[in-house]
Amino acid sequence: MPTLVDLVMTAVDNAWATRALSGIEQAATDAGIGVVMTIARDSDEWLTRLLRRHSEGAVIVGLGPSSAQISGLAAAGIPVVLVDPVVRPPDDVPSVGSTNWEGGRSAGEHLAALGHRRIGIVDAGPGTLYNAARVDGFRSALTTAGLDLPASRIVHGDWSRPTAYEAVLPVLAAEERPTALFACSESMAFGIYDAAATLGLRIPQDLSVVGFDDLPEAQWATPPMTTVQQPTAEMGSVALRILLDTIRDQRSPRGRAGRTTRIELATHFLVRASTAPPSGAEAP
Repeated sequence: MPTLVDLVMTAVDNAWATRALSGIEQAATDAGIGVVMTIARDSDEWLTRLLRRHSEGAVIVGLGPSSAQISGLAAAGIPVVLVDPVVRPPDDVPSVGSTNWEGGRSAGEHLAALGHRRIGIVDAGPGTLYNAARVDGFRSALTTAGLDLPASRIVHGDWSRPTAYEAVLPVLAAEERPTALFACSESMAFGIYDAAATLGLRIPQDLSVVGFDDLPEAQWATPPMTTVQQPTAEMGSVALRILLDTIRDQRSPRGRAGRTTRIELATHFLVRASTAPPSGAEAP
């Protein structure tokens, strides 16, 4: 059993990262090992640090390591487990995520069941595996309900509250504005809240909003936000346990057991006060 493993993250200054960190730290405490944290500020600096100190293994959170980086770690005998990887990892690299497609689908089903017909989405734009899955699941739910998702009701918020605010303003100011919006993260959902306030739209009376994550801010919002909850802390703890199992198997005289390559933990849909049936003249 190792005494120390690495944790690589892009940042620790947001609630999502804090939750992932708490899950990893608790699993490490339970196993009686320490964790060294590295913040990935450029493409290779974190890799150099792991190789220099001959890391016994690493949990890598929210990054998309390149094939060259993965190969470098493998050549050095450093096992890794990815949490919420940005791009699809190689088949032999373990990863842990959530059921993003199912989460997006549940958001679309909820809004369609309320009677909304002019529904839009604020996504992060291309480039991330989990964003694409959420959009695909959402679109599938609308298609099943006989609804379309025209390009005019799809905007890109780049995971940012200010960017989402600027992107959604013209959509909500349009004559045929959506009566409901799904945001692929709560930071972008708060950009929707800000745009609605600027335009004098009430949530949920004039506009229903669904987010994704279930961070503490969603519960404190006015009104509290309907959202897709993903088990972020559990994702971190499961990843750490998989890493320890992998290290143990590598050190076993009998060699490796069958390796877990992908685990997706269930999302849950939480209905709060930011969604309601469309009102008055805006109803279909």
